[in-house]
This record gives sequence, structure tokens and C-alpha cells, in this order.
Amino acid sequence: MSQVYIFLAQGFEEIECLTVVDLMRRVNIPITMVSISETLEVSGAHQMTVTADALFSDLNFDDANMLVLPGGAPGTCNLNDCKPLKNLLTDFYNKGKYIGAICAAPMILGHLGFLEGRKATCYPGFEKDLIGADYVCEPVVLDGSVITSRGLGTAIEFAGQLIELLTDKATADGVKAQVIYNL
Repeated sequence: MSQVYIFLAQGFEEIECLTVVDLMRRVNIPITMVSISETLEVSGAHQMTVTADALFSDLNFDDANMLVLPGGAPGTCNLNDCKPLKNLLTDFYNKGKYIGAICAAPMILGHLGFLEGRKATCYPGFEKDLIGADYVCEPVVLDGSVITSRGLGTAIEFAGQLIELLTDKATADGVKAQVIYNL
């Protein structure tokens, strides 16, 4: 079974995070919300407080199949300032495991050199931070093991792409239809 970790920093974008968590849990993909701070309580960019499932410092991530970074301000900068997280991302990238980032968060991948020669997208205005990438103005871009997305308006499509990678297209399409059209 796949294990996914999504990282919460003070100021994360709530919709981008919780949409991924919600859709994955609907299809029974284990996803753990991880606080990079010293407390499980993390406040989002719009003052919504979420209780994470675990603290970064308490996990080893050996069972992880995918890491996900939500955007948000100042959440993305706080994620980017977390050296242990960047070390984990680098290890994951070097092993060819899936890394997803949405909104401003693809800038972290750009600064780490993960986007060199890859297609990628991000929230408008952050294109310059996709260092070495071939910027594509699409809702979601998959290039190898790296998945990027534009922002909260693309969160369902982003979550669907992540689900498809871990399961199949029918499962991803089914959960998107369920939440979009309530079928």
C-alpha cells in the first residue's frame, strides 16, 4: 500500500493541503499530515488551524511513496527554510520517488535543482523560481517523478493526478466525479 506524507508549515494554503488529504482518504490511500514545527497545531494562510497527524521530528519516512508540498504564504517560505525537509526531498528525488508541489511550492523544487530540463508549472509570478524548467501554463504537469500544479483552483486536478499515479485512472476519475458532481 502506498504511503503519502503532506507537509504543513505555518501559513500553508488550506485548500491545497486539505483537498489532497480528503481525496486520498476517500480512496483509502494512507496520507499523513506532517507538521514541520514543534507542535501538531498548524495555522494556515487564512487563519484556519489544522491538527497534523504527526511531527516531522517523530517520523523516519522509510515507508513513503510520495511527498507533497502545499503552497501558501508564508507557508512555502517556511517549508523552504526547513533543512531536514529539503534533505528528505533531495533523498526522495535522487531515488526517483514521487514529489508533488502546488502553487508557490514548486519554487522549492526549482531551488533544489529538481526541475532542470523538466516541464513544470506554478502559481503565476513564481515562474522565475522554476530554475531550469520548461514552464508550462497547465493546471497540472507531470514530468517523470515530479508533479506540479498552479494553485488552489487546480487542487482537485492535482489530487486526482497524485491518486492516479498511486492507483489508476479509473480510481482518480471516480473520486473527482464524486466530489465535483456528487455522483
